[in-house]
Formats: sequence, structure tokens, C-alpha cells
Amino acid sequence: MFEWKTEYVVGICSIDSQHRRFFAIGRELYAAMSAGQGKSVLARILDRLVQYAAVHFAYEEHLMRWHKYPDFATHKAEHDALVKQVLAFQAEFNGGRTTMAEHIMGTDIAYVPFMNAKKVA
Repeated sequence: MFEWKTEYVVGICSIDSQHRRFFAIGRELYAAMSAGQGKSVLARILDRLVQYAAVHFAYEEHLMRWHKYPDFATHKAEHDALVKQVLAFQAEFNGGRTTMAEHIMGTDIAYVPFMNAKKVA
């Protein structure tokens, strides 16, 4: 659960680092749940997840706007939808959800060739 896999690497160091951080927070959340830690501990971890999602999405969107990524609007819409999912995840945590991994593999990978051509690291 929440294990980083090499196939999630998009090849943009800053983005890969942030994606790994998502997985680290997910592992922390899962460990806290498995250990039976209280709701206050879980709430703090979920708050960090929500805050980190906002920071990460803002960073990706900044890069896309700065480099004039042509599919920015579509990607931003996916980020907006993921924010809703993360907030729902916060409200009703389901340990089997892998929303972040699906986003990385499904849509983040789409902008990689464009960003690589711009030499974004």
C-alpha cells in the first residue's frame, strides 16, 4: 500500500520528488491506521496530505503556465477533480484508494514529453 514504483517516475526531478512525498504521507497515514492511532493523529496526517496536494498542484500548474503547456486547462481540471477526491478522502478515508498513483500514471505522464523538451528538471 502506498509503495512508490519506478514506473511512476516521470523524469522531472522536482515533480518526482513531490510525487514521492505524496506516497510517504500515504504510507504514514496507512501506518497510523494500522497501528490503531486515534482520529486526531489521522486528521493531522490527512490535513498534511490536503495541504501538500495544494502545494504540489500549484507547482505543477506554475510550470505548465510558465512553459505554456498546451493542455494546461485539461490538466488543471484534473487537479481540481483530484482536490475534491482528496477532500472526500479526508472525510471518509478508504485505505484501498490509490488516487494519486492513478493521477501520476494517467495524466502527469502526459505532460512529461513537453516539459522534457523545455529542459524542465
